Amino acid sequence: MSVRTTEEAEPGAEDGRAGAAARKREQHGWYFYDFACSVYSTSVLTVFLGPYLTAVAKAAADSEGYVHPLGIPVRAGSYFAYTVSVSVIVAVLIMPLVGAVADRTGRKKPLLAVTAYTGAAATAGMFFLDGDRYLLGGLLLVVANAALAMSMVLYNAFLPQISTPDERDTVSSRGWAFGYTSGALVLLLNLVLYQGHDSFGLSEGEAVRICLASAGLWWGAFALIPLRRLRDRAVVREPGAGPAVSGWRQLVATLKDMRRYPLTLSFLLAYLIYNDGVQTVISQASVYGSEELELEQSTLIVAVLLVQVLAVVGALGMGRLARAYGAKRTILGSLAAWGLTLAAGYFLPARTPVWFFALAAMIGLVLGGSQALSRSLFSHLVPAGKEAEYFSAYEMSDRGLSWVGPLVFGLTYQVTGSYRDAIISLVFFFALGFVLLARVPVRRAVRAAGNPVPERI
Repeated sequence: MSVRTTEEAEPGAEDGRAGAAARKREQHGWYFYDFACSVYSTSVLTVFLGPYLTAVAKAAADSEGYVHPLGIPVRAGSYFAYTVSVSVIVAVLIMPLVGAVADRTGRKKPLLAVTAYTGAAATAGMFFLDGDRYLLGGLLLVVANAALAMSMVLYNAFLPQISTPDERDTVSSRGWAFGYTSGALVLLLNLVLYQGHDSFGLSEGEAVRICLASAGLWWGAFALIPLRRLRDRAVVREPGAGPAVSGWRQLVATLKDMRRYPLTLSFLLAYLIYNDGVQTVISQASVYGSEELELEQSTLIVAVLLVQVLAVVGALGMGRLARAYGAKRTILGSLAAWGLTLAAGYFLPARTPVWFFALAAMIGLVLGGSQALSRSLFSHLVPAGKEAEYFSAYEMSDRGLSWVGPLVFGLTYQVTGSYRDAIISLVFFFALGFVLLARVPVRRAVRAAGNPVPERI
């Protein structure tokens, strides 16, 4: 069973300058969804919500330091991590269903609107997270995180429809660059408010709640731009094409269908492994900085801001490299750079912020480009008419399955007692991902998926 769009041959198949102009208009609108939602990942998840929700949970804890959501005893210090895990599970259950509905109906834009504004509303609602309202905080986090994951499935699925094969690396890289730009801008404004909360007549907690809520307002405001400019494509349903099924059944159906494209699956496996390393570095770098390098919280926040700024440069710069050398070679170069960065991190001296900033700069330069080019390369390997379904599997590998890296990091620390050994253990993910990606014949994979092969890939 398959559903194909009426414009599957090539995006922007309209004749002449009018078609190119319409495609550019959609691309410019598409960039702004990254601009809208990236502030959630940067300001909410990376910087403010974890410590604040943990403090709220501790305020609600009993004498032994436990809270009891649904009657289950949970250490207050673990509440945030467990809540993030629950949000991932919710997203994994729903993403395949959302992808299937989008592909079968062709109505990606209304679904994008629903998921975007659900996430934005939940994030804005974090303004009311005060006192001991840890259950409210957990619920809003689950809703916002799951909504973001589902919206990214739909957002990514537009990429093959709004760009020609030769444009895709550039378009994807610009989207990431827009996201990192907004993340840096809003984080800078948040830091001004947070550091100077007394001069604004605010308590520290009030400043944090405003920072959290402002991310939701930003998300909702700038989501209007892609929703005005993107357009849905009509679909032609083949005889026997039935309604969407449950999330897990749809996931199984999608994976069975992907068996017809083993080279696409080979790329997805390589991406799953090296992206697990990327996500683990992002989540554990602050722990390494605070516990092993003994750096102040302000130093860590400035380092996050530096990563955001340089990720813009990295995404655009690696997009240019991809035009010259192809996306696959550029990604392989970025994976080698990731490995060297982690090796350098192993030798960083403690209590020396300048070297940690240098490490953050190296991460920023390869972060945006490796993510943007992976997305664009995968888009070439997706059969036409199945963009949302396949990108739901891609997004699940991005979010739902990135647990092995943190486990390896934690076990290495538990066995050795050294965060330096834990950080160097992550080189394995980049080395194995490099080998697996190098073995994927991407030109043959693109042809096998029924797509035109770009001049450079």
